[in-house]
Amino acid sequence: MKRKSLGILNGMVAAISYGTNPLFALPLYAQGIKVNSVLFYRYAFAIMIYFIWIKFVKKVNLKLSKTETLTLCMLAIMFSLSSLTLFDSFNYIDAGIACTILFIYPVLVAIIMAIFFKEKLTKTTVFSIILTTFGISLLYNGENGITLNPKGICIIFLSAILYALYIVGIKKIKIIQHINRYKLSFYIMFFGLLVYIFNLKFCTQLQILTEPKQWLLVLGLSLFPTIISLETINISIKLIGSTLTAILGALEPLTAIFFGVLIFHEQLTIKIIAGVCLILSGVFLVVLNKSKASK
Repeated sequence: MKRKSLGILNGMVAAISYGTNPLFALPLYAQGIKVNSVLFYRYAFAIMIYFIWIKFVKKVNLKLSKTETLTLCMLAIMFSLSSLTLFDSFNYIDAGIACTILFIYPVLVAIIMAIFFKEKLTKTTVFSIILTTFGISLLYNGENGITLNPKGICIIFLSAILYALYIVGIKKIKIIQHINRYKLSFYIMFFGLLVYIFNLKFCTQLQILTEPKQWLLVLGLSLFPTIISLETINISIKLIGSTLTAILGALEPLTAIFFGVLIFHEQLTIKIIAGVCLILSGVFLVVLNKSKASK
């Protein structure tokens, strides 16, 4: 298979697999498992599987300096809180809509870089902000005067901001640049687990999984939207670059919407379709504009 075709395939797999988050999380919620317990199991399983993979297959040296440890711990907590707010938003708004709003993070990255790092805010970026804002307003103001839960909107928007800050940190903190990507991914998950250990009062409030189906759902959550997504996106970026990989990332919210409508009977209206299209268009403009600027 040609290099570009392989890169596109991996980019598609990465986006689609990450879009399966609701597919595994929502059934666990329905069985009474709370957000922090779900994410504890997701991270714990992923860490164990990924450790075996990078230690014995990739043979990665996992040693860190004190400075690297503190920096990665800070970034991991930010990343983990983004996961926590994303999964919590599923309790208030449709998962497909939540994943679509989360996808605005490239626009937020551009805004953060302009405010804190004096990067020029181009006309394209401003137009993208207008498009995504209008898209979110269409999602918020549904058909027949029905509006989305404001708390859910605030939570998912916080998730997008936290993820944007994490991306900026990865880009701008120099000590991170030389760390092996496998080691980086492992420690982001490892230190991120601390958030759920703390929230669960050092696991004293952890809900025990009692049914085989629950264990299978957790395993799926650890494999598909975590490890498989993580590995394939790294391959995709390496083969076809970050721009095309980011564009293929549009399959992530579309996958969440697909499963939401097909399996969880979430609403899909003309307004929602229009809102999703506007948000994706705004994100594409930012990504393509950044690509042109870097060239």
